[in-house]
Amino acid sequence: MTALRVTPSGRGGGRLWVSLQDGRDIAWYDRDSGRISLLSEAYEDEVRAALAPFVTGEVTVGPPPVPTASDLTRLTLHPDDDLAPNRPGEALHGMLDGASRRRFGRHEPRLADLAAQQCVGDALDGLDAAGWRVLHCVPLPGAALIDHLAIGPAGVLAVRTLAARGRRVRIADPLVAVGRAGPEPHLRWARRQAERAAHALATAVRPVLAVAGPGRLDVPPGLDGVRVLRDGEIPSLARLGGVLRPADVESLYATARDRRTWLRL
Repeated sequence: MTALRVTPSGRGGGRLWVSLQDGRDIAWYDRDSGRISLLSEAYEDEVRAALAPFVTGEVTVGPPPVPTASDLTRLTLHPDDDLAPNRPGEALHGMLDGASRRRFGRHEPRLADLAAQQCVGDALDGLDAAGWRVLHCVPLPGAALIDHLAIGPAGVLAVRTLAARGRRVRIADPLVAVGRAGPEPHLRWARRQAERAAHALATAVRPVLAVAGPGRLDVPPGLDGVRVLRDGEIPSLARLGGVLRPADVESLYATARDRRTWLRL
């Protein structure tokens, strides 16, 4: 039997590569999907034996899967054009370096905005297992941003984040007032961002206002097309579907993660 080497790669060793002694790769095992992909079927028995100490549960074995549209885009995109690595509040991270955080202290409004975007972004990222793909801090021409773009079985959502910090939030379309601060047209801005996203992606996009940490949220009935959610209600999106097939989700995600898609608006 041919001696093989097993080498982990990727963050957390999520993929194990199997290679010959001369360094040629002949297979890999993806822990997340439970699949062994063979580059040469002639070594199947040896590969199974080499991976046996590392495999948990049932696995499927076969040739490498056909790459999705998202996979192909990831392979061809220049890193500067790929929006997928963006963190929630990416633009705010750049503005709020360590020095400015110490200078302004905890009352700096942008710190609250960043915390809200991280809270909402983490909740949206948690929808991955339900077939959703999420981008954060999507740039639009004119220095505007879409806080989060969620693409999944229930369609495409342009999510605008609002930091409440335990205060009461009152909505009188299109105005939204947080605590004692003056009202601002957040619903108008949310609709406009969804319209621009729909134009860029050539598909329907629904606006969502995600309110992070409200002490009380007053939402009048019959809002025109905008869905208002508390950050704690975001996981409920996993139960929705019937709009996009998985292949459609991947195709739209591949288009949306390319920065150049948004610069053509």
